[in-house]
Amino acid sequence: MGWAFTEKFTRAASGAAQVIRVSRRIILPYLLSVPLAIGQEAHPQPPPPPPNARTVKCSNRSIPQFTDITEQSCIKFIHVSASDNRYVVESMSGGVVLIDYDRDGYPDIYFTNAPTVDMAIKGQTARSALYHNNHDGTFTDVTDKAGLATPGFAMGGAVGDYNNDGWPDLYITCLGGNKLFRNNGDGTFTDVTTQAGVGDGRWSTGAAFGDYDGDGYLDLMVTNYVDFHLDDLPAFGSAPNCKYRGIDVQCGPRGLKGAGDALYHNNGDGTFTDISKSSGVDDPNGYYGMSVIFSDLNNTGRPDIYVANDSTPKFLYKNLGHGKFQEIGLESGTAMSEDGSEQASMGLAVGDYLHNGRPSLVATNFSDEYSNLYRNDGNWSFTDVSYKSGVALPSLSYVKWGTAFFDADNDGWLDLIVVGGHVYPQVDKLPSGARYKEPKVLEMNQKDGTFCDASEQAGPALRIPRVSRGLAVADLFNDGNVDVVVEDLAGEAMILRNNGVAGHHWVSFELEGTKSNRLAIGARLKMVAGGVIQTEEIHSGGSYLSQSDLRVHFGLNTTTKIDSIEIRWPSGKIETLKNLDADKFYSVLEGQGIVPAEKIRPAAPAKPAH
Repeated sequence: MGWAFTEKFTRAASGAAQVIRVSRRIILPYLLSVPLAIGQEAHPQPPPPPPNARTVKCSNRSIPQFTDITEQSCIKFIHVSASDNRYVVESMSGGVVLIDYDRDGYPDIYFTNAPTVDMAIKGQTARSALYHNNHDGTFTDVTDKAGLATPGFAMGGAVGDYNNDGWPDLYITCLGGNKLFRNNGDGTFTDVTTQAGVGDGRWSTGAAFGDYDGDGYLDLMVTNYVDFHLDDLPAFGSAPNCKYRGIDVQCGPRGLKGAGDALYHNNGDGTFTDISKSSGVDDPNGYYGMSVIFSDLNNTGRPDIYVANDSTPKFLYKNLGHGKFQEIGLESGTAMSEDGSEQASMGLAVGDYLHNGRPSLVATNFSDEYSNLYRNDGNWSFTDVSYKSGVALPSLSYVKWGTAFFDADNDGWLDLIVVGGHVYPQVDKLPSGARYKEPKVLEMNQKDGTFCDASEQAGPALRIPRVSRGLAVADLFNDGNVDVVVEDLAGEAMILRNNGVAGHHWVSFELEGTKSNRLAIGARLKMVAGGVIQTEEIHSGGSYLSQSDLRVHFGLNTTTKIDSIEIRWPSGKIETLKNLDADKFYSVLEGQGIVPAEKIRPAAPAKPAH
């Protein structure tokens, strides 16, 4: 399919040509840029899996059971949805955000919502919802007090403390203008978008905070999807790219103009400056941006940026320092599939699943396009091991969205979960193939670079077909097991409680920066315990337009003592903690080590004088 040599070649992208140098296989399909493929169906049939591809079912191991406790938790959120999804914007919402907004040590949950196009044209809104964690397995709807009910035509969001006051703030991506909500520390939020200068105004999808320049203030990366306007709607089924398997469907993203991306530099005074072009991440060719995450992929101490793009190559922006990034997706091996095909990528996960000290990447894709597992080989080189690892086949037939690496069974090795749900309700009319509602896939790490499929062994809730989008993970109930929160596009949200594996231990860390940004986003932790070295990073954003818990959780298997934890703070400072007990939550303050939890909590806001 390609050749292993170094050569200059010209890439055509949205009518613009650029010359790049590639030191990997040169793949001919890359020369055919997807935005030009106006005569194609919405999702052309991708190549079949390799003939030797197999799904390995888990055996001879304990599988944690996940129980749907949504009803018991008192969460009643339902995402608004159209019955026919005649427009692409009606298929893409559903990011879920975990945010401990009151800093009580228990993650709270924010569900984004979006109206149908008909509702939006009529000026009607859809109600997003913030649920407070009551510490007893239940949640209370506090949306109205918080002031977060109607941020707009919402897609997803990310968490970051942009003003370093200790209270986590909320950024929500929307069609037609995003929102930055400052956390006031009293259960309320204030819309500061205009004064901060981060509204964007396009159709934004993914967002992530990260301190790319190490100045102690969180910057903000925003990805945008297509140039879409409610007063200029593409007609359902009206062109070749508005067909799927011969039936009429919504138009897009193929055939529509891309929107470009944005990087906002935090000025440290409550305002941001758009540096997208000068930094090299503005996406001038208009790829269809979806999820985004900051991660230090080569252990340089500087966070890089990875972007999942729909129907176009993915971006890997190498952080060069001094406010500059270099796009190395193709050279690094993280832009396309193993055979050189562009994929319709939705969600992202980052994790050191091999214990080699390097974060690898997962990208979820459309049906019949396998999810990528890009193994990080170091020195900006990745290998697509999706089929070799066993990750690809179990979810191949589904449209895959939210995803996360997490240690489901606390055995010390990262497992992988993916949720699915089609974009076209019309597929249910086809005689065979994908359905609109699809199940979830749980793959357990076998400690040898491969995963086994535990989807049918982890409880019936995972196999119930649904139209899922966002996914986030957290130990919601502080019992040492990492739970899963899923937001559906059509229907109720889902809280999956992890019942764990008996005899397996764990440890959790919550960090606060002093010289670093206060939430310590971008901090890297290396733990030695039981003869195993694990590494983890603190991330904003990721999954599909979602946000997981900012606390760092490690499974320990049967080990009850942690030999050491090395923390590399975003400031560059390195601290080491030794001889810690398992099964505890630790609070760590930059420069002071382990401290009581109240020492990393912000002071309550001053009450106004009467």
